[in-house]
Amino acid sequence: MPDDDAWFIYQGTGREHNRIEELPPPPPWRAFGPDPALADDPPFVAEVRDKERRAGERYRPDAKIVKLVNAALYLRRPLLVTGSPGTGKSTLATAIAHELRLGQVLRWNITSRVTLRDGLYQYDPLARLYAASRRDDEPADSDEDLGQYLRLGPLGTALLPRRRPRVLLIDEIDKADLDLPNDLLTIFEDGEFEIAELLRRPEHTPIRVTTIDSSEPVTVSGRNRCSRFPIVVMTSNGEREFPPAFLRRCIPVEIETPGPQKLKEIVAAHLPDMEPGSAAVIGDFLENREARGLATDQLLNAIYLVYASRLDEEETRRALADLVMTRLIPR
Repeated sequence: MPDDDAWFIYQGTGREHNRIEELPPPPPWRAFGPDPALADDPPFVAEVRDKERRAGERYRPDAKIVKLVNAALYLRRPLLVTGSPGTGKSTLATAIAHELRLGQVLRWNITSRVTLRDGLYQYDPLARLYAASRRDDEPADSDEDLGQYLRLGPLGTALLPRRRPRVLLIDEIDKADLDLPNDLLTIFEDGEFEIAELLRRPEHTPIRVTTIDSSEPVTVSGRNRCSRFPIVVMTSNGEREFPPAFLRRCIPVEIETPGPQKLKEIVAAHLPDMEPGSAAVIGDFLENREARGLATDQLLNAIYLVYASRLDEEETRRALADLVMTRLIPR
């Protein structure tokens, strides 16, 4: 009998590997464009910041979350991650990118003013017009000229054709305008996007533009389609409901508030030298978490502060920890 986890691509261990190359082909209804030729593959940013690398190494998801992430990988579906603040929703994207060696996470922070186009690309016509008015030796409508004022956003960058998918974090999607989930639904189903400024050009020739995470130019056209569907992690604090059509095309993941044993594991992963003396602080955190709305990162701050202060008296140590476990919800 095969192991229950033998099908896992993402294993949740924090150790890097190349099992993403073993991912089977997508379902027929989730196949998109062909893989690009080697020379045409967009620039890949392999280096990640130390902070993100450490977070990826130390993130320990529950077994159910690991299964759901792998379901999303196999089905090429976005993850919709819900949970209380501070439970590690955004860090899940970092952990996936780190373990599967997929480079920096492409992050799109959502506000009520964000539109779909903000995620796809930005175009600055005023800067282009101003530059054209100051020169007489070049035509203002050249392809090279237009490409200087177009830049792909995180969503557009994630949808570029490539042989290895990128990880896209759409953070706090519940803050978005009501139309954004439906707009994203079309993008996720088709795996493609349009650049209106290029479609309006009669010749429709591809041009070179930059991406949000690299100064190296990439080739785009009026219509662009992915070859590998990106690994999309959308986080929500549960502040709104989403349309049923949107929900049924996502893989839902609920990150539960960690209990005593899970908190010990989190502390051991992030602060291994300080975990043995953290029992009293963890106890105080658990006692006050619901009433104050405390988040897990406050516990880590408290334990580190107590350890770094080198205080000996237990009551003094706990009082110091309490200073940084401040109330996050009104009385």
